[in-house]
Amino acid sequence: MLRIGLTGGIGSGKSTVSALLASRGAIVIDADRIAREVVEPGTAGLAAVVEAFGDGVLTADGTLDRPALAGVVFADPAARARLDGIIHPLVRETAGRLTAAAPQDAVIVNDVPLLVETGQAGSYDLVLVVEVDLPTRLARLVERGMTEDDARARIDAQATDEQRRAVADVVLDNSGSREQLAEQVDRFWRERVEPARA
Repeated sequence: MLRIGLTGGIGSGKSTVSALLASRGAIVIDADRIAREVVEPGTAGLAAVVEAFGDGVLTADGTLDRPALAGVVFADPAARARLDGIIHPLVRETAGRLTAAAPQDAVIVNDVPLLVETGQAGSYDLVLVVEVDLPTRLARLVERGMTEDDARARIDAQATDEQRRAVADVVLDNSGSREQLAEQVDRFWRERVEPARA
């Protein structure tokens, strides 16, 4: 089994790289998707979030009000740390179960936005970082519906490009076209994944 940690700042293109790796046969374990699942209605994760932050983080139908929660935690580092202390262990537990269930010869890609921030770089055989310049990231996040101030706050709450590069085995530059990114993923697969599996 080859375990790859995939990371990059919000808006860098990790989802695109995940899809490209999956198309080559990798099993992708998406930490963001798991983080959403562990706070669905009826979960212990949602109960713990409500206990920590109050009913104001719920919508009328009892689901997590993500914008309300973001408004609390992105303005307060202590609140963000409290939320991370609830969510991150649940995400790691689920990711561990999914990894254990995979075939022994699988290529597992753990798509972990906060890989650097949570000190997980050493957990992987290879760390792959996706980068793109700040103006492009901001434009993508605004296209997704964030205000520029919210986008900057999210970016500022994450590791810097330099911190991610420091743990990277390979850095992909996503400032060009999707085809150029796919070529870099092909090269990564050919030069790093295939030899490691052999």
